[in-house]
Amino acid sequence: MDRDRLRELLEAVQRGETQPEQALEALARLPFVDTPHARIDTHRALRQGLPEVVYGPGKTPEQIAEAVGVMRAERQSVLATRVEADVAGRVLGLEAGGDYDPASRLLWYGPVETPVIGKGAIAVVSAGTSDRPVASEAAGVARRFGNKVEELADVGVAGLHRLLASSHVLREARVLIVVAGMEGALPTVVGGLVDKPVIAVPTSVGYGASFGGVAALLGMLTSCASNVTVVNIDNGFGAAYVATLINRL
Repeated sequence: MDRDRLRELLEAVQRGETQPEQALEALARLPFVDTPHARIDTHRALRQGLPEVVYGPGKTPEQIAEAVGVMRAERQSVLATRVEADVAGRVLGLEAGGDYDPASRLLWYGPVETPVIGKGAIAVVSAGTSDRPVASEAAGVARRFGNKVEELADVGVAGLHRLLASSHVLREARVLIVVAGMEGALPTVVGGLVDKPVIAVPTSVGYGASFGGVAALLGMLTSCASNVTVVNIDNGFGAAYVATLINRL
């Protein structure tokens, strides 16, 4: 159940096309559905504007397929994150009709082309090739949530001219997601070039003293660019979620 579907239901009752008892039956399943392994939040899209997302790690293919089936029965699109290729293949065997992207590890059940409802573009900027898996997750989630997405890859501060050559992409974006490992300097540089929100994503990429992304995280948290905010290490999904909410305001 989301806002559009609820509005359609209420308008159908108002026009006399749906009986109040039928509407009550439809609403009786709110706000969640119990399954053998989970309690699926079917009310989240109505409360927050975005449906519940299935986090793949730690779940069996059967558990993921179970959640997908419940949400599809509620006429909701379904996104599952961090799904490895072998698990995705088994889920698709249990619940057909999905689309899997190995680069972002996203499993999607919904329209092939998600309608764009964001007010502007989200730019996903990544420092190096090793940061691409996290950047791909951020870009993929943002697209599935109805945003136009522009991607800039391999534009880290070790070769700043690569970033400046695409400064028009930075300036035209409404929100920017900047993904970097190592010392995590790129979000600060980008923040100094634009007047838009910059969501920094530290990655676990780097040599020993990067401490699995902690060095990048601390560098981003102490950024001198005031328009930079930070999500957790490797959290491309979280960055895309917040960027989507900003892009709808």
